[in-house]
Amino acid sequence: MSAVDAQIPGVFYRRPSPDADPYIEPGSAVEPGQTLGLIEVMKTYNEIKAETAGVITKVLLDDGDEVDVGQPLFELDEA
Repeated sequence: MSAVDAQIPGVFYRRPSPDADPYIEPGSAVEPGQTLGLIEVMKTYNEIKAETAGVITKVLLDDGDEVDVGQPLFELDEA
């Protein structure tokens, strides 16, 4: 089990827009480079990408939560 951590501080979002589906849900299989969510900093949206393949076991934050550098965002069971 590993975590996907925030690389920058900002506001976390699980979906590309308020009316869109989340990028991933718990149980979603992910591949390296796949977008998992967004962190917004001063109206700039930065994609959070998977670094390894695996299955997301838990989403640790809700839309609109503030994050700090190094804060865990997702739990990942690596493949």
